[in-house]
Amino acid sequence: MAAAASTPEILTVDLGTDTGPFHGGASGTLYGLYGDGVPSRNAVEGMYVRTVSTKAQDGTQHPGADALEILRPFVEAGGKDVYVYMTDIYRGFPYEWPGDTGAERLADFTARVRRQVEQVLTLGAYKSHVVYVPFNEPEGNMYGTEEWSYDQVSWRTDPAHYFAAWRDLYRLIKELDPGARIAGPNTCLLYDEIRGFLEFAEAEDVLPDVITWHELSSPDEIRTSVTKYRALERELGIGPLPVNLNEYAHNYHLSVPGQMIQWIAAIEESKVDADMAYWNIDGNLNDSVVEANKGNGQWWLFNAYGQFTGNTVQVTAPHPNVQYTLQGVAALDRAKRQARLLLGGTGGSADVVFEHADPEVFGTTVHARLLEIPWTGQVGVSAQPLRLADHELPVVDGKVTLRLTDLEAMSAYQVILSPGGNGAVAPAPSVGLRRSYQAEDAAYIGDGHSLNGPEGSPSDVDKFAGSTGYHVGGLRTGSDGVLVFSVDVPRDGTYDVSVFANSYNLADAVREQGPTNVFLRVDGGHPQELRLPLGYKWAVWGHADAQAELTAGAHTITLAAQDHDLGVTRGDAVIDRLDLALRDDQVAAPALYDAEFAALGGGARVDYGQRGASGPGAVVLPRGGTATFWVHAADDGEAAVTVDRIGSGEGELTINGENVGMVGGENEGMVDGGNMGIVERSSVPLFLMAGVNKITVTGTSDQLVLDRLQVGASRGLLPTSTHPAEEGTTTGTARVTGAYTFATGGKAVEGIGAGPANTLTLTVETERAGRHALTIRYSNGEQAPATHYNPDPVCRHADIAVNGAAPQRVLFPTTFHFNNFHDLTVPVTLDQGANTLTFTADELPDHDGHSMNQFGQRSAYAPVIDTVTVTRLA
Repeated sequence: MAAAASTPEILTVDLGTDTGPFHGGASGTLYGLYGDGVPSRNAVEGMYVRTVSTKAQDGTQHPGADALEILRPFVEAGGKDVYVYMTDIYRGFPYEWPGDTGAERLADFTARVRRQVEQVLTLGAYKSHVVYVPFNEPEGNMYGTEEWSYDQVSWRTDPAHYFAAWRDLYRLIKELDPGARIAGPNTCLLYDEIRGFLEFAEAEDVLPDVITWHELSSPDEIRTSVTKYRALERELGIGPLPVNLNEYAHNYHLSVPGQMIQWIAAIEESKVDADMAYWNIDGNLNDSVVEANKGNGQWWLFNAYGQFTGNTVQVTAPHPNVQYTLQGVAALDRAKRQARLLLGGTGGSADVVFEHADPEVFGTTVHARLLEIPWTGQVGVSAQPLRLADHELPVVDGKVTLRLTDLEAMSAYQVILSPGGNGAVAPAPSVGLRRSYQAEDAAYIGDGHSLNGPEGSPSDVDKFAGSTGYHVGGLRTGSDGVLVFSVDVPRDGTYDVSVFANSYNLADAVREQGPTNVFLRVDGGHPQELRLPLGYKWAVWGHADAQAELTAGAHTITLAAQDHDLGVTRGDAVIDRLDLALRDDQVAAPALYDAEFAALGGGARVDYGQRGASGPGAVVLPRGGTATFWVHAADDGEAAVTVDRIGSGEGELTINGENVGMVGGENEGMVDGGNMGIVERSSVPLFLMAGVNKITVTGTSDQLVLDRLQVGASRGLLPTSTHPAEEGTTTGTARVTGAYTFATGGKAVEGIGAGPANTLTLTVETERAGRHALTIRYSNGEQAPATHYNPDPVCRHADIAVNGAAPQRVLFPTTFHFNNFHDLTVPVTLDQGANTLTFTADELPDHDGHSMNQFGQRSAYAPVIDTVTVTRLA
């Protein structure tokens, strides 16, 4: 996106200037949680989501995201506060509050506020995590100038009605819930009129407990606005109060690590909470999560940010507080003897200079690990960050300089500094040769070609980001188009091919089949059919992946709408770019997760004196000490997981909350080769979920010295069986159908739900009793009518009963079309031998247990079910 600079820019990290405890406030989300499981608790916890703003329970603004339904799973996944938009009880935007006069409308809203508070009072200890937000953007809604306002007079012109309503509702909430926290004024911006609001609130003793406004501006405005507000507090003699900027960033920024790091840096520097804006669909953490449990590049950026510990330190950018330039945020943990830096925002080269590196922390040589967090699209899955290099660098006059080259503007980068000079063996980079080829630079043969764009840019932030802002169309139903990429590679090998593409799920040509199919060939041969990713709008990017054997030299890779061996395209797609990555021996090797960079707890400490450790150090776990790793898996299924340790300590291994065995004990053996002295538990087959996995090692002996985790490919050792849904027993409206061509074997079961009479029951056999994974291949294309710019896909649910026991309720996120199938895994306990799995569903009532949603926002049906695969967890 940005041209390489002729001379490297300099980003300075002053490790000697402490700017306060790490806060982590940038990881908030507006409408990012749909319900328990969408997104998964792993995705929420691993992104270190601190705050969520969401709709009132049973609100009709959008499907899902009901405050009281997300509260408990959010808190249990480590969340702090749920900000309840009380206004979102209403439909429409501006809010359609009923009544012929302002007084009637306010009376209706007052009654609904009372009911919401009474609901919260039933939550027990969980209610302490609720923050009430009585008004949202009052100047554009209830107290603005439009049809649905109180009296068509903006409160910024005459604040009397708004101020009185704030006072009365504040007092009502505090009367009902004396311990309540109330947030406001929740304006679009930090208007000058906020002064009058604060003066009134102070005089009437109705000052918000948390100050909120939206910063749909730029990162530089965040620093400016927070500074301005803090000065206003001092002038008025109030506070300092907690601040939540509960909408920030635009479509052009969200999902792009290189853009989001600029916002994160400004928010963290300001020591406030902030929630990413909700422009699209709820339940995906604002374009961070794919399906239910998979992270894209933005998710991994927040995972890295959330693992900062200690205190932040001063970072001086080459262009301070200027958006779309190189920016960064850093923290130093003196006890852990680590400094972490996240940076990004420009391409080319840069020098990172760490100043005042304390020799008592780092010694005279530092170990620097460099990782890249690439952009993978809004709906494109990303593996863990790419390990680019490990360096041993001298500390000269308290300074360490790291030269960075070939920076990608859409990527973010992490540098982890720790003591060096201990003989650490640097692992090879986890990424091989990479090349990108833009679709607009490719040749096009045939009819239907279109060059589309520009899309998002710094001057048009409402549109989505792409590689260059331009993309190519033409591969659609009836086309004979061929997109021809000329590529050149320096080495023979197997290459991963990623086609960044998009089909809008509601486009006329896409509605019929769902995923658009196109045909890939290399040099005219080796045909492969690709199904391109669906999205909720045009130019919402994901990637379809394949592999190709290439020899050194020039090649032609084509994407075509017709193939004489495989068929024709149905649908309509746009192509952004094509990526090649060499799958060399290192890339195919097990993924390595060094313990010294894991999240530590329970008294765990890093030891940099362990000779033979794989990185700069190892972790010493006392009894009860923990090391938690966030691990990516490409698919649901078996992986070979190995815990490397030094010495004979023992521990317990849990994966996604499931206890799967012991580290140490009898199943251990010496490692041959380079890492002399390491005692390693034999590689164990364990079930991992596609996407994000939380793996924790807990010490159970006096001392367990943990070196690293290795995650390799399946060896086919876990018992597994796949059961087509059409082989089950159906009752009522549940039926086998051949309507979904992309179902396995062309058949699936639909019509499950709308009451317990309409069921699917499968019988599965297991070799042993115990914990198993049910991997359900399903589709869900249901979408509710929307009132404005947000598409409103609906999560369906299934109540799954095992052997007649009480059912487990499982949410299934959208797949964007009923002919587009995804996998979702559910852990269950099965008996040895035959087990029955029964799927039912029914429309869920409101919180009161009897009233129902009137706008199609709660489905009565389970998803379409294709297959169920049963795998032993360990």
